[in-house]
Amino acid sequence: MQPLIRSNDPVELSFAQSVLADAGIPSILLDQHTSVLEGSIGAIPRRLCVADDDLDAARALLRDAGLVVTA
Repeated sequence: MQPLIRSNDPVELSFAQSVLADAGIPSILLDQHTSVLEGSIGAIPRRLCVADDDLDAARALLRDAGLVVTA
């Protein structure tokens, strides 16, 4: 698994997951529970990850959707 986006914005992460799902690319959101446990103050960003084989296609899709790929 490789991270694509690190963010504390739930709307941005949800949109990115939707874009990937529409293209048939499975993704997973990591650090979601850790972020909640620390009080959602933004100290721990969530990571949206995809499989290594889907990394290049996922990066291109998210960039085309206007998202900044941070990893």
